[in-house]
Amino acid sequence: MAGTARANGATGASLRGRVAVVTGGTRGVGAGITRSFVAAGADVLVCARRPPDTPLPGTRFARLDVRDPAAVLDFFDALPRLDVLVNNAGGAPYRLLADVGPERHARVLELNLVAPLTVSLAAYPHLERARGSIVMIGSVSGGRPSPGTAAYGAAKAGLESLARSMAVEWAPRVRVNTLVVGMVRTELSHLHYGDADGVAAVSRTVPLGRLAEPSDIGEAAVFLASDAAAYITGASLLVHGGGERPAFLEAATVNRGTT
Repeated sequence: MAGTARANGATGASLRGRVAVVTGGTRGVGAGITRSFVAAGADVLVCARRPPDTPLPGTRFARLDVRDPAAVLDFFDALPRLDVLVNNAGGAPYRLLADVGPERHARVLELNLVAPLTVSLAAYPHLERARGSIVMIGSVSGGRPSPGTAAYGAAKAGLESLARSMAVEWAPRVRVNTLVVGMVRTELSHLHYGDADGVAAVSRTVPLGRLAEPSDIGEAAVFLASDAAAYITGASLLVHGGGERPAFLEAATVNRGTT
């Protein structure tokens, strides 16, 4: 199937001949990563709890709940080969800390931190043989206060730390890096930012003037998974359009003229 895709994505990096698994790769950021991997020539196996509404061209799908350690181990044991793992599955609804019980927050930690560890451990024997790589999909929420998604932010901070430790323990045979992702325009953007006016207003807070597209994240993931990043491991690559303008710049009333 990889042979029918373009050999290289927009980055020019090639994954031709590589077998990749993308967890949660059926929609949003995950679908963007999947499409970019196919375009770069990879043979992509997407796993999620539910199949995509529309099949993603050039991919195979497997039903998998990454929170089920036994199912995860069986899934990877059955694979004949694996070169790249993208730990993308994750997410969290908006919940203020005191509004729900600790078990709900624990489930967020399980999906966004424990599950990527479980998946990585199950995939490790394949990746070690292939001298492969892991790409963790992190979030800017892990590096700043995240009111309403505090458990998610804590999990993403832990994921970045986990990736750095994995990179040291598993070197030199397996590279492990993290994409630290900012705000992305997806089919679910309205749940976070409201209508088109809300998305436009939020976009103006980003130095590059727009939200990321899923393909922006996908191309960065292709780069980290490819030989173009052969000497990069334990790194965190910010894909956030320049981040967020500091709030004090809008609040300050002093004259900021140049001299």
